[in-house]
Amino acid sequence: MANRIVVKNLDAGYGSVKVLHDISIEVNDGETVVLLGTNGNGKSTLIKCIMGILPPMGGELFLEINGERVDLTGKAPEEIVNLGVSLVPEGRRLFPMLTVEENLLLGAYRPEARKDIDRNLEFCFEAFPVLEERKRQLAGSMSGGEQQMLAVARALMSAPRILLVDEPSVGLAPILVNRVIMKIKELKEQYNLTVLMAEQNFNQAVKIADRGYIIVHGKIEFEGKDTEELAGHELVKKYYLGM
Repeated sequence: MANRIVVKNLDAGYGSVKVLHDISIEVNDGETVVLLGTNGNGKSTLIKCIMGILPPMGGELFLEINGERVDLTGKAPEEIVNLGVSLVPEGRRLFPMLTVEENLLLGAYRPEARKDIDRNLEFCFEAFPVLEERKRQLAGSMSGGEQQMLAVARALMSAPRILLVDEPSVGLAPILVNRVIMKIKELKEQYNLTVLMAEQNFNQAVKIADRGYIIVHGKIEFEGKDTEELAGHELVKKYYLGM
């Protein structure tokens, strides 16, 4: 099933403050695309627009599913989840006083996922064995790395076609960042997911990205056709590679 995210000339913000300015990006079927930017440059705002959490001020925002255009503007987050889009939010946003298993079951929101809830739960436990070991443990008592794995697994419980990942490296030690990033790559390849990942850790993001965009002050300043082209850009050298 072919799936694409298309954003055209998108403006968005909060109240009278505009954060995104004329943003245009595409994420094609089966790709992993990274949206690079330091804090405060609009990465999370764009993710919120795609998920229907924040209404855009202007522009176009739609999915293409098997060649059919589905407009996302005006759709509620639950409608977008039902289309097969799932989010791993920044800061994980787990229910700390619920168990690991209860958090996972809450991820199986859409009807298509509820039908296969046992199979999806088994898949998540196979992908992240530590979650099965700790399925009765309260989510809030787990380490940061374990919580991030739970956030990824919870998103997968909805059986998504498209996975949005917002800042998976935040608050994690480097070894755990690498583990989580590589797990996202493994799952993407195994299940042919289409992935948009907002990230500020360039060195980790390029390990799994096919290509990417650089966002600065709410504007797309560069589109790299591959990670090599992205790595050679002066903005990446300046802000991410210390060159």
